[in-house]
Amino acid sequence: MSPNATLAPTQYLSFVLAGEEYAVEILRVKEIIEYESLTRVPAMPAAVRGVINLRGRVVPVVDLALRFGLGASPLTRRSCIVMVELAAQASSTSDSSLVVGIICDEVSEVLDLAADQVQPPPAFGTAVGAEYLQGLAEAGKKFVLLMNIERALDTSTFAPDAATLAAA
Repeated sequence: MSPNATLAPTQYLSFVLAGEEYAVEILRVKEIIEYESLTRVPAMPAAVRGVINLRGRVVPVVDLALRFGLGASPLTRRSCIVMVELAAQASSTSDSSLVVGIICDEVSEVLDLAADQVQPPPAFGTAVGAEYLQGLAEAGKKFVLLMNIERALDTSTFAPDAATLAAA
């Protein structure tokens, strides 16, 4: 590998979530769709707002703002669902990846970030825990929180809520 290969910028898709700007690696993004009605699934955690049919595939849709304790994302005409691809789980019998939708207040832009623009995640001052972040990047005159999408969308999120099952 050439020394210049490590300096190549990485692209990120930035989006707004509860008033803050976050970004996820563009290679994880499958597509962005307009928000549409979801089918609620009983006994799922509140952060899993439901599922949609994406070309014959059932895709769970997560409200990250709700998952992070920021309250439910308000739905506006700019609301959208960003489809992201998570790596296949080691315990999974299939080698296919998991596609999950995340509700965003709006999508901002595609950012080209060089490694020297990315700093470690801040230990304070963010509404989201540092364990869900992979860094903080300076993008022009603003800062963008780079999300560790694997941790933020840990597939244990999709397990039925034990309290909900006990009450049923």
